Amino acid sequence: MCVGIPMRILSVDGIAATATDGHDVSRIDLSLVGDVPVGAWVLTFLGTAHEVIDEAQAALISAALDGLRRIMAGGEAGDAFADLDARTPELPPHLQAALDAGHSQG
Repeated sequence: MCVGIPMRILSVDGIAATATDGHDVSRIDLSLVGDVPVGAWVLTFLGTAHEVIDEAQAALISAALDGLRRIMAGGEAGDAFADLDARTPELPPHLQAALDAGHSQG
């Protein structure tokens, strides 16, 4: 399983960039996202930017990852998943349509 790490672009050199996750500075590949300005946020997997994200998304993902780190160290998640606490689970559209049509099995 890959975990996406949000990183902020510090500098760009062609298809490569220097970026930080707030803890470490890494060199990442920008081939999949194209031109990205300094200061932009990207979601990275194994040293490659896969998606340009906004600062709010980066903050939510970073909070969740910090919560997981605390849990793995034997602590509590705290408010790491506060954005999910007030949400109710949602079915994918095709399953919701089947349920609405009265189907209870696939």
